Amino acid sequence: MNLIDWIILFTTLALIVAYGTWRSRGSRNMDGYLLGNKSLPWWNVCLSIMATQASAITFLSTPGQAYEDGMRFLQFYFGLPLAMVILSITAVPLYHRLKVYTAYEYLETRFDLKTRSLAAFFFLMLRGLSVGITIYAPSLILSTILNWNINLTTIFIGTLVMIYTVSGGTKAVSMTQKYQLTIIMAGMIIAGLTAFYKLPNDITFTEAFLLAGEMGKMNLINVSFDLSDRYNIWSGLIGGLFLFLSYFGADQSQVGRYLGGKSVAESRLGLLFNGLLKVPMQFIILYIGILVFVFYQFHQAPVFHNQSLILKAKQTEYADKIISLESDYDKVFIDRKQEAENLIGAIRKEDTKQIEESRISIDKIQAFEKAIRSEVKEQIAAAIPGANTLDKDYVFITFVMTYLPHGLIGLLLAVVFSAAMSSTASELNALASTTTVDIYKRSVRPQAEDYHYVLASKWFTVGWAVFGMLFASIANQAENLIQFVNIVGSIFYGTILGIFLSAFYLKYIKSNAIFIAAIVAEAVIVYCYFFTKIAFLLYNILGCLIVVVLGFAIQYVENQFNKKASR
Repeated sequence: MNLIDWIILFTTLALIVAYGTWRSRGSRNMDGYLLGNKSLPWWNVCLSIMATQASAITFLSTPGQAYEDGMRFLQFYFGLPLAMVILSITAVPLYHRLKVYTAYEYLETRFDLKTRSLAAFFFLMLRGLSVGITIYAPSLILSTILNWNINLTTIFIGTLVMIYTVSGGTKAVSMTQKYQLTIIMAGMIIAGLTAFYKLPNDITFTEAFLLAGEMGKMNLINVSFDLSDRYNIWSGLIGGLFLFLSYFGADQSQVGRYLGGKSVAESRLGLLFNGLLKVPMQFIILYIGILVFVFYQFHQAPVFHNQSLILKAKQTEYADKIISLESDYDKVFIDRKQEAENLIGAIRKEDTKQIEESRISIDKIQAFEKAIRSEVKEQIAAAIPGANTLDKDYVFITFVMTYLPHGLIGLLLAVVFSAAMSSTASELNALASTTTVDIYKRSVRPQAEDYHYVLASKWFTVGWAVFGMLFASIANQAENLIQFVNIVGSIFYGTILGIFLSAFYLKYIKSNAIFIAAIVAEAVIVYCYFFTKIAFLLYNILGCLIVVVLGFAIQYVENQFNKKASR
């Protein structure tokens, strides 16, 4: 980092905060503060939805996920387009017709207050925990890379978001997100192109694809049915469908984005274009990780990507062993680079036999490299007890800090901060809206002036931001942050979706039955998380099915009991 990087970083952040505060100033009523006066065109709705979903975790963690595990994570999004179609037909017109501020208001009309409050509580727990992860992810990595205190970094990000979210509410969030997403995607594409142009001059874009494929990284589709496999086409199409129906249909952080559309048509178009654009966007981000992987076939990768942590370990008695392992790793790289060049040559000649031989050789070298990396992690864990030695989330940002020119480093750091601010702002706005409308206004102080609730929403925004910062440290041992945030969502989304599906389509189920079924379903999902190996995407299906099936059963028993009692 030099002066140019710092200027670009802080200028970008200052302009985003100032713009959001200025363009959304003066909201003094609930419609203006929570719904932005329903003035957003479809393209702004679409960008706001995409920016809300694409947090800093997406841009820090997803390339590292591809670097380690290939492209198969893309299957997670295969259910998204279908979910957007279903919600555009069902949820969007219903919410607009009822003129609600939050998704959970509808549940009281359909069921009763306790069901509305339970669903709101589940959402507050889900999103309250998630906002902590959303703030923590960039705080952890940036504090490590820049040698900042993690608590101060967390406070810095949280405070920036609070300024314009408290000031302007939903409109401030939506107005800033379109520029944030533009900066984010431009920065990511520049990073990917940098990785490509730093490859040997004779390697084409197509050859980079083919090399990654031969090394097992272009594993886009897995058709095997395995309940313990997190990413295959079935978990993506079925589990992903249920997850996205829950997320976009019953999560206020997303519902609030399209409730701000000018009309039903504008909200629908925003959702549908999100479904069309999100999968290609994730493909691009994953492929940037693949380009970084290909880049490191010809340039020495660090044996451990969290450079700050390995430097601390080298200051202990384990330093000599770690340095020796680094030397072994460097020697192995020479062989791997040669085999990668041989593989490229065989691909150009379309020499099937040579391709197979080179691939087998590379597999053996990679297995040896993996063993060295594992031993380094063991040494670091011994040197620094309690340290998190999972380093996938550091792959991309370490590449940025090491190989990008000054100026672009500042831009990419601004990308990370912007993504964190964008998604955190939506989450804080949704938490404040739900707390104000579904809890405070409904059950605590139902009779007050409109501006009183605007002020209450601002204070709740501050409160949830503080909660998120305090919770942030819990995320420290996450295997991979992009997975961790989806796991947290899957624990709650299935139950919430079951409640909403019953509300929309299953008129037979009444309030008491759905309330009991939802509590039981959530208990089962929590049990599955702690005591089974079921893939987390399937929690969404399981939770939803338990709510619906058990709701039917309880309602049937209740109806039979009422019939006997009335005789």
